[in-house]
Amino acid sequence: MTELPARRLMLVHAHPDDESITNGVTMARYAAEGALVTLVTCTLGEEGEVIPPALAHLVADREDTLGPHRIGELRHALRELGVLDHRFLGGPGRYRDSGMFGTEANERPGCFWRADVDEAASHLVEEIREVRPQVLVTYDPDGGYGHPDHIQAHRVATRAVELAADPAYRGGGRGGPHRVARVYWSCAARSVVEAGFARLRESGGGPFPELAPAGDVPGVVDDAEVAAVIEGTAAEAAAKAAAMRAHATQIVVADAPSGPAASFALSNRLSQPLLHTEHFRAADGRVPEVPLRDLFAGLPTAVTNAGDAG
Repeated sequence: MTELPARRLMLVHAHPDDESITNGVTMARYAAEGALVTLVTCTLGEEGEVIPPALAHLVADREDTLGPHRIGELRHALRELGVLDHRFLGGPGRYRDSGMFGTEANERPGCFWRADVDEAASHLVEEIREVRPQVLVTYDPDGGYGHPDHIQAHRVATRAVELAADPAYRGGGRGGPHRVARVYWSCAARSVVEAGFARLRESGGGPFPELAPAGDVPGVVDDAEVAAVIEGTAAEAAAKAAAMRAHATQIVVADAPSGPAASFALSNRLSQPLLHTEHFRAADGRVPEVPLRDLFAGLPTAVTNAGDAG
């Protein structure tokens, strides 16, 4: 039986780049502290737009080779974050990027949105029972901003957590039942988002022509709903910015990414604050009197062997 690190964090994200934008600081912190940080990515992001003109040939309606290219970007990003354990749900390319609602991509039989939830969850159960995380991070029921793949990632992760803990469930590989102690949904505290946009306005908006609306930031919630906060150090902020920059087909990061007016833009070229503080809601709705500063706070983190049931 393989001995696992004492703290084990799993993150379930829809496409390459979501992990860096949403949880880059958190991943860098726990990886540096010696926790096992496992990223599970559900699709290759084949339907994404491409920012650099020289790479425009990769898009779905031309060569349709963006997915394999983004595997390389993701590897680079994870090196910047110090994360060594990455898996694609069901293997690379098992589920295709679904695109936004109402697009042709969303109707394809092989897209992630069309996948049977229990079938997709069975692959994630394998990862959960192998890694045995105490903490799992994914999206809220709306996927943060309504993208079909983000919504499906939430559904699949939620179902997989249930199945992984069920002794009667015989799918999910050779590992025994495992109960994930705490599930978080990534979010962004409204006060922090508003302060970030205020800094960009004061600085002239950065290198991009216009500011994005605050609603473009996924998962904005009232501060009172936040259950945990990870406030990045300068090194963690720099790692997050470097990881985001690695996703060069999808993101443009400002030249000074670590300062108070750090910013980035997606293909719409609208400036957003590059947030160095990351927030989480508890899936069970619990909100501590003071937000936790450690996702593992109060949890037992003794080393667990892969064959154990805990």
